[in-house]
Amino acid sequence: MTPDVFASLAELPGVPDALSRSRAAVDALLWDRPIRARVGEVVAASRLRGGWASAAIDGAEVRPDALVSGDALDDSPIGRVVAASLALQAEIPRLVEVVGRAPLQAISRLHAVVSAGFVADDVRGRLRTGDDADDPLRLGSRTVALESSRRMTALASALTSGTTAPALVVAAIAHAEIAVTLPFAWGSGLVARSMTRLLLAARGVDPDGITVPEAGLFAAGRSTYAEALRGYATGTAEGVGAWLVLHAETVRVGADESRRILADLA
Repeated sequence: MTPDVFASLAELPGVPDALSRSRAAVDALLWDRPIRARVGEVVAASRLRGGWASAAIDGAEVRPDALVSGDALDDSPIGRVVAASLALQAEIPRLVEVVGRAPLQAISRLHAVVSAGFVADDVRGRLRTGDDADDPLRLGSRTVALESSRRMTALASALTSGTTAPALVVAAIAHAEIAVTLPFAWGSGLVARSMTRLLLAARGVDPDGITVPEAGLFAAGRSTYAEALRGYATGTAEGVGAWLVLHAETVRVGADESRRILADLA
């Protein structure tokens, strides 16, 4: 029998309470009648804000009004990263049915989409074979290519095995594994953050993608996010637990962001 690698992590100190607060916020949002009445508009805005926030975390920050107008999506290095992040958001709904049965295929597809124009076509969607990898958060935690590949295989196995752990824990671990091992030569962070949104949708926490977890990370701050990932990379209970608490909190804040979206639509 395959061990449940996620279950014990959900019981680390501070994690159950953080998970409870986060899930309560998301559930309240999903049952909110004004949100449901305009769900299509909220989801579209969620993807836009999520793409903006994820790109900004990697240093490609543009004015929100320039993003809405399209002026930010130029051929500059920053504009291209923002456009790639938005393309990633558009791809996520197409992979909800795939990630549960073939997670590596889903991860590969996410990278193939986001890396277009940034890496050679023959390495898009492929795990790196060299030990160099772009590290915009300066985590300093990337593993050698062979170890990174092994950990991605282990992650895929865990994602297709049964677990009693909440989906928030599963999404947090998938996110962190990709973020710290940097399995791709470019774009690993963007893919990692998209995995939170994808797995919350696939595992029924936020099936429509209403919340904006990326905005929660942006609100937490780049340094706080990076420090939590470094803690996770240590593999200690303290480090992993702190990451799970932060991740849960960013999902909770991402639910609040959706209410701000609705207010902006009014």
